[in-house]
Amino acid sequence: MRRAQDEVVTLASELIRIDTTNTGDPATVVGERAAAEWVAEKLAEVGYETTYVESGAPGRGNVVVRLAGADPARGALLVHGHLDVVPADASEWSVHPFSGAVQDDYVWGRGAVDMKDMCAMALAVARRFKRDGIVPPRDIVFAFLADEEAGGLYGAKWLVDNRPELFEGVTEAISEVGGFSITLKDDVRAYLVETAEKGIRWLKLRVRGTAGHGSMIHHDNAVAKLAAAVTKLGQHRFPVVLTPSVREFLAGVSEITGLEFPEDDVEGSIGKLGGLSRMIGATLRDTANPTMLSAGYKANVIPSVAEATVDCRILPGREEAFDREVAELLGPEVEREWLGLPPVETTFDGALVDAMVASISAEDPGAKVLPYMLSGGTDAKSFQQLGIRNFGFAPLRLPADLDFSALFHGVDERVPVEALKFGVRVLDRFLRNS
Repeated sequence: MRRAQDEVVTLASELIRIDTTNTGDPATVVGERAAAEWVAEKLAEVGYETTYVESGAPGRGNVVVRLAGADPARGALLVHGHLDVVPADASEWSVHPFSGAVQDDYVWGRGAVDMKDMCAMALAVARRFKRDGIVPPRDIVFAFLADEEAGGLYGAKWLVDNRPELFEGVTEAISEVGGFSITLKDDVRAYLVETAEKGIRWLKLRVRGTAGHGSMIHHDNAVAKLAAAVTKLGQHRFPVVLTPSVREFLAGVSEITGLEFPEDDVEGSIGKLGGLSRMIGATLRDTANPTMLSAGYKANVIPSVAEATVDCRILPGREEAFDREVAELLGPEVEREWLGLPPVETTFDGALVDAMVASISAEDPGAKVLPYMLSGGTDAKSFQQLGIRNFGFAPLRLPADLDFSALFHGVDERVPVEALKFGVRVLDRFLRNS
C-alpha cells in the first residue's frame, strides 16, 4: 500500500507532462495516443493484458483492462477516467501547465484536477492489486479514455457504440467530479458524491434574411434578427426546479451546519456556501448561454444567413419542457439544430454507496458523505446507454481554504500531494470492499 501511495504523485506528474490538449478540432488534438500508450505500458509492466483502441480517428487512443474478481457472476464495476485536457495559456500560469511540477505540497498542471489526478489514483491502485495478487470481490474494468472534453465522440461514446463487449457485465461505474471534500463547519468535512448531472445540448441557431448593400435601408437583416433572438434567450431565466439530488444535498448541509435553504429563496440562500455556490447554484435551473456568433464576410454586405451557438444545460426530467420554452421564446423564424448528451441521475443508496461511505469514514472519521448534482457533464452520459449506474467518486481530502471548483479548467490548476495519497487509500479500500 505504501508503494501505491508513493508512486501516485509520480504517476500524476508524469501524466500531466504529456500534453493531451483537446481543442475540439481533430486536426489540432495532441497527445492522446502518447498518454494512452504510457498508461498501457504502466499496466502491462505489472502483468495486465491491455486493450488499446484508436477510436474513429488516428491518435485517439483508449486503454481498457479487466481485473478478474472473486465472484464472476456479480456485476462488474467500471473505473474510468479521461486522458485529454482543455487548452492552457502558459503565459497566465505561475508554473508551466505541462510541467507536472511538484512544489509547495501540490502537483501542478493542466489536468491535475480534471482529471489526471483520478487517472493516476486508479492506475496506482490497479498496479498494486496486480502486483500484490489482490482479488477484488467482483470484476473491475479500468478504462482510460480520449476526447471527454469534446463530448467523448472518439472516446466513451465511440467505445459504447462500437466496442460494448469491453464493458460486458458492468452494472456500476465511478469516475470524476465527486468524492472531494468541502469544509462546512468546525472542521467538519462533507464529501460530495456525484449522483446526477445536467444534460448538455449545443444549440445552433440560424436566421435567414435578405442579402443587400450595407448602405441601404434594410428591413430583413439576418444579423439583427439573430442578435435579437440571442439576447432574448441569453437573458431568459428558466424556472428553479429542485431535483432529488439537490434536495438531498441541501438537507444534508442543513443538518450539518444549521443553515436554511427556504424554497421561496433557495437561489439567494445558496450564497451561504461560498465558493461552492457557483457549482450548486448552476444545478437549480436550466441554462442557455450564447457562446459563438457567425455572420457575414464583408463590412458593407448584409449577409443572408447568421448563426449562433448556445451552450444549454438541462436538468434531469426537464428536456421536453426546455424544448417548449425555447421554441416559445424564439418563434418559428429561428431555425434550431441540436447536438446533445442526456442528463444522468441515480439514487444515493445501495451497497456501492455504503462502500463509498465506509471507505471515506475509515480515513476521515466523523466526515459526512452527501450526494450532489454536477452542472457539467462527464463520460457517464455515454456509459448510461449500456444500463450502467454512474457515480462521481474520485476521493480527495482538500484544505478548507482551497477553492477547488475554480481549478476545473482554471489557471494554476493543482492538486494537493496529500490529497492524492488520501485518494489512493480510499480507492484501494473501496475497490477491495465493493
